[in-house]
Parts: sequence; C-alpha cells; structure tokens
Amino acid sequence: MNLHFTRTNGPADEAIDQLMELAGHIRRPELVREMILAALKAGQEDDTRADLKLMNTTLKEMRFTSKVFGAYRQVRKVTVFGSARTRPDEPVYEMAYLFGKKLAEAGYMVITGGGAGIMQAVNEGAGPENSFGVNIRLPFEQRPNPTLEGNPRLITYKYFFNRKVAFLKEASAIALFPGGFGTLDEAMETLTLIQTGKRNPMPLVLVDEPGGTYWLRCIRFFEDELLARGYIGPSDFSLFELVYSADAAVEKVSRFYHRYHSQRYVDKKLVIRLTSDIAPQAVQELSKQFSDILMPGGDICLSCPLPAEADEIETAELPRLVVDFNRKDFGRLRTLIDAINSY
Repeated sequence: MNLHFTRTNGPADEAIDQLMELAGHIRRPELVREMILAALKAGQEDDTRADLKLMNTTLKEMRFTSKVFGAYRQVRKVTVFGSARTRPDEPVYEMAYLFGKKLAEAGYMVITGGGAGIMQAVNEGAGPENSFGVNIRLPFEQRPNPTLEGNPRLITYKYFFNRKVAFLKEASAIALFPGGFGTLDEAMETLTLIQTGKRNPMPLVLVDEPGGTYWLRCIRFFEDELLARGYIGPSDFSLFELVYSADAAVEKVSRFYHRYHSQRYVDKKLVIRLTSDIAPQAVQELSKQFSDILMPGGDICLSCPLPAEADEIETAELPRLVVDFNRKDFGRLRTLIDAINSY
C-alpha cells in the first residue's frame, strides 16, 4: 500500500484510528496519526537497519525528554555550559556554584550536561531539587556528577543532536562559562539559531572570572575577522552579553524577563506577550525607534490576544504588542526587547 499523510489510506487510516482509540488518552490525535504514518512509511521505504534504529532511538529519546521536562513547563530554566575539566579550587568553579545558587534563589531551575567541572558546580549551587542533567553516553565512562546521580531529572542520551535539542528547547536563557570544543560548539549553535530566528530570543550570557580573557578574545575575533569581513553585522553583538560575576549574570537573565514574557508568530505578525502594560506613548516611540526592522508600512501596536492564540490559556490575560517584524535582523529584535523592558 502506498501510504499518504492525507486521509486517503482507507483501511490503514481506520486501523490507526482504532489503535489510538484502544490506547486511549491521545491528546493530539492528528499529530500522533502522522507520526504513526511516518514510522510505517519509513519501514516501507528504508531497508537499512541503521537508519531505522536512528529514527527509533531519536523518537524514544525525544519522548522521554518531553516526559521529564513536562511537569516543569511553567518554571523558567537556565542552561549552563562550561568545561568538565574545571577544578573545584579554580575561581570560575566558585562563580559557577554561586550562579547556580543565586538562580535557584531567584526561582529558576538549571540544566547542565550532568558531568563534572562547571556542570557539577552549577548543580551543587542550585541543589538537586532545582537541577536537570542531560548527560551523553560516550565510548569511555562518563558518570553523572554526585548532585545528579539518581536524580529523576537526569537523562542520558545516545545522540548528541537530541541532547542539544533538550538544552535549547527547554531553556529560557543560556549561560556559557569557559570551556573546550563542546562549550564553543554550543555557543556557536545557540548564536546561529538566535541570529537566524530558528530559536526565539533569550538571554545569552558569557561568564568569565574578573580579569578573564576567554570570552573577550572570542569577541575580538568576531570583531577583527567576522565583522571586518562582513560575515556578521554590528547588531549581531546584541545577541550576547559578557559579565564577570554571578550576580551580573543572574541580573542579565532576570532583566530580560522584566516585562517581556514570550512571543509567537501569527499570520506573519510577531506577537510579543508582556507581563505588564506598556504606555501607548512608549509604543509610539518604539515604532519610530525600530522602524528599520518593520515591514514596509508596518507598525508596532498594542493588542489583546489574537484568535489564533486561543489554545494558549496560560498567556490569555497578558497584554500584547503586535509587531510587523521583517524577520531579518534578530539582533535588532533583541534590542527592541531590551527597550520594552526599560519602560
């Protein structure tokens, strides 16, 4: 049978419907139906065991990720990256510990890779009750740090790409301490996703010890090589912030959510949800200040929830700004969010 995602599969569609009914409590049947069809089509089309194993493991890992994080959707979380080789006697280890502690005190949870070094320091500071660990299965043994061992919020992945999705999808902010290739990989991937709009704006904080040069030299490389050659634009430097203390790092995260709550696109319009009202005069000023990132003839205006947002009950009471954003300059969009928070 040649299967299709449209309802043209006759008995196969009926069998899938019956299976979902038998399983019970399927909350999004139209999506689950397509997932089942995708699995069936993969079984028909691909006789390579390795490909099917990859699809199978990926789906199972992503399902388990959603299950573990699902109960904590309403709690903001900060993903923290940094070297697993940082020793407890190094100043930056103490900074990471304090950062985790202060985040927990401010009501945040933390997500780390679950290993030693910076990851362990952050989990120690936040405490096991405020910590998630997304570990990776490696050819050599990598045990979770003592704070996370036995924690129900510890997940071990086979594939790096599933782990990366968890790091970014579940985070309300990213903090990067000095580290090796893995830390730089996460820094560049996060920057790329935010710069291209594939990930909604969020705080990206580069943390170093007082007098440290790790991130400062990276930024100079961005300026001297990437910006000078036209590979990035000046506004891209608005996508991240450099700090030299745990207090400053926490302040940057909290400041981002001073008034900004979240966003989504509805019919090519950007809807920004706010935690408190903003004066009409301020909105007019924002429209003028950020006219360069609006569609021709576009505007920024106050709004109540749009009909397409009816399925998001948790944000129903929040005021909105509707922005005719051109979806090109996400560095300037980040600056717009900072301006909204400043009023």
